[in-house]
Amino acid sequence: MDARLAALLDKQDILDALSRFSRGMDRLDRELYLSAYHEDAEMAAGPFVGLASECADWAFPMHEEGQILTHHALLNTTIDLDGDTAHTETYYLFVARNKDESLVQAGGRYINRFERRAKDGQGGAWKIALQTNVIEWAGLLPAIPIPFADVPDLYGNGAPARDRSDPSYRRPLTNLRTRNIP
Repeated sequence: MDARLAALLDKQDILDALSRFSRGMDRLDRELYLSAYHEDAEMAAGPFVGLASECADWAFPMHEEGQILTHHALLNTTIDLDGDTAHTETYYLFVARNKDESLVQAGGRYINRFERRAKDGQGGAWKIALQTNVIEWAGLLPAIPIPFADVPDLYGNGAPARDRSDPSYRRPLTNLRTRNIP
């Protein structure tokens, strides 16, 4: 039972790291994004091949310049644990709302090698050591009107933002919208 519990906790730590990298990219939160990677983590994503920190330097301005928002939705994840190394495969859907209101969508898999590295004699955190992005399909959708755009207080709880002003960072989260049951 102890080994199963330890494996479950390891897997949860790995899933948390995957969520941090995804959320960090979508919120353009460099600190959160890089918290999922070891400092020397390598990655290959589309045309980019280099360190995770260099990917942030490349991808954040690209997404900020070209898109209003991005969503990296993580789907099925398999995790193979082997001591202080783990290999993962995570299916994803990517959608970006471009500044011209068109949508880019793509799907594929993030294939990662995670390592738990000891630090100062202490147990270490699971972080990505190597990531490769297998893009399996992509397409461009035309711009269409956003449903519910005419709701007066739609963003009363906060408008989506690509920084720490996004409502997901507000603590404690409270409802600021007026009660309405149509």
